[in-house]
Amino acid sequence: MALVRLLFIAFVVLSVIYLSLSLYSRARAKDRLEAEWDAGGFDIPRDNYVRAGLTDYDGSLRRKLILGVYVVPMSLVCIIVYLVNFA
Repeated sequence: MALVRLLFIAFVVLSVIYLSLSLYSRARAKDRLEAEWDAGGFDIPRDNYVRAGLTDYDGSLRRKLILGVYVVPMSLVCIIVYLVNFA
């Protein structure tokens, strides 16, 4: 029961960290796209350029790597619990 409580609390904390990282990374991508548009001479409006770039960002590897915030710590906790109890 203690493990379930630990994993639940860890999940909540990791969710806050994931949300923060996700919002920060998306804001940085938006700033980068706006800076690219300001620096270059694009034919399309700024909002359309940024929206298209953020759509590309949503499918990018960086966005998927942020999910490691959940996978790595939870895996380490499970491995440690297994090694302490069964090894």
